[in-house]
Amino acid sequence: MDKKYGVAKTEAEWKEQLSAEEYYVLRQKGTERPHTGEFDLHFENGDYFCKACNAKLFESEHKFHSGCGWPSFDEAVEGAIEYIRDTSHGMIRTETVCANCGSHLGHVFNDGPRETTGMRYCINSVSIDFDPET
Repeated sequence: MDKKYGVAKTEAEWKEQLSAEEYYVLRQKGTERPHTGEFDLHFENGDYFCKACNAKLFESEHKFHSGCGWPSFDEAVEGAIEYIRDTSHGMIRTETVCANCGSHLGHVFNDGPRETTGMRYCINSVSIDFDPET
């Protein structure tokens, strides 16, 4: 990752901070297996934060069940996500990364609920933390 972010660490520092799976997804642009993530069917009130830097990314009011196997949101916190054209795996997609640290979160698609934004942020559970509202 060549761009400068608010939170910048060496790869050795990221490896020390993150578990092997977290490092694979967040720093190496991996993907967790569908229907295995902690937040796929999680619908409590609260906020979702970047696992790598703790930046607020999503609010529970924008989470919905898409059936895709990963947590889905129809909207991100303004300015929290950077969007990158992804042409890997023979597809054209839009990758989502944390705007604060550049960590990979997942992808965003335009097949979400039409009654809201029409967007579906398909996010790896391992890339986020949850904080319930108090």
